[in-house]
Amino acid sequence: MTEAYIYDAVRSPRGKGRKDGALHEVTAVRLSAQILNAIKARNNLDTKAIEDVIWGNATQVKEQGGCLARTAVLASDFDEQVPGLAINRFCASGMEAVNLAANQIKGGAGSAYVAGGVEMMGRVAMGSDGAAIAVDPTVAMKTYFIPQGISADLIATEYGFSREQADALAVESQNRAEAAWKDNRFANSIIPILDQNGLPILDHDEYMRPGTDMQTLGALRASFKDMGEVMPGFDKVAIMKYPHLERINHIHHAGNSSGIVDGSAAVLIGNKDFGEKHGLKPRARIRATAKIGTDPTIMLTGPVPVTQKILADHGMAISDIDLFEVNEAFAAVVLRFMQAFDVDPSVVNVNGGSIAMGHPLGATGAIIIGTMLDELERQDKEVALATLCVASGMGAATIIERV
Repeated sequence: MTEAYIYDAVRSPRGKGRKDGALHEVTAVRLSAQILNAIKARNNLDTKAIEDVIWGNATQVKEQGGCLARTAVLASDFDEQVPGLAINRFCASGMEAVNLAANQIKGGAGSAYVAGGVEMMGRVAMGSDGAAIAVDPTVAMKTYFIPQGISADLIATEYGFSREQADALAVESQNRAEAAWKDNRFANSIIPILDQNGLPILDHDEYMRPGTDMQTLGALRASFKDMGEVMPGFDKVAIMKYPHLERINHIHHAGNSSGIVDGSAAVLIGNKDFGEKHGLKPRARIRATAKIGTDPTIMLTGPVPVTQKILADHGMAISDIDLFEVNEAFAAVVLRFMQAFDVDPSVVNVNGGSIAMGHPLGATGAIIIGTMLDELERQDKEVALATLCVASGMGAATIIERV
């Protein structure tokens, strides 16, 4: 089978996903076009060689609708013969775009793709597409639907994680992100975003809160307690599915959950012939990909079974992995991953994660693939695994290996 290589990975800084965020004036199409133009310019690409642009975005309505991928191609400097495919696997959309592109190449369907994603959460609100699993009672009742925040608290209750453990992970995420920025570890991938006049409007991850400590987080009220216990009482639904639990321990809040942000990322993937023809040197090969469905009530445990699956399918062990990127959707998601595999916390999210820097849904999967590629090179390591939990009960994973 043909190998699929990563030749480059770029991303925007992540802006606060609200009206006073630095990227609020930028549409999803414009941000995507800037990222596409950056990967074209950095690699002196003849974009006619690109088979497709596969672009993830989780909320595909309004200005993020209408096959945003194709619109972004047309808004960019790419040749108009390059098509675009918009995909949605919720939080794993950006990763699934990369995985799909890699597997297309491995199967012989084209020699090069650009894959990634975007989410402008300050402009197109999460959930504004009216997901059937949440709003259709026939589906919600069948699946014992509860919102993600309640699912995160359910994980904490089921697997015995405390508020203090979750807050400690959040503080560490902030500290690591601050250290990474001070050490310029993201410099190889970050693309400063420009306004319509070509002036820079953001060149750093805006959401970070350096100096966050346990006392600061301890003063925050649990975000999902009222939703669970009072109205509409989702704790009762969770306990119907998990009747061995007496109550749900609500430990998550804004400080130990992922931030709502705007952002975009792209990965250039090709086979060996593509690189040789265009004078590009591969940085890593995409060794394995996987996805899986899980219980939709607890919802966010997917990183564990999908990691088990990807390792088993490719004859690998957890000890074969040097570095891990586990998306910090909620603190309990990462705590559960480390508990399940007895992984040393020092090799998980070494530069911080979405708690510190934010989680632009459709882009995050591509962002963390680029982050772990840069970190493999910085530490002179060989193999890394990235994984995300996914809404409605799914998981996705990618393993890359330096060339």
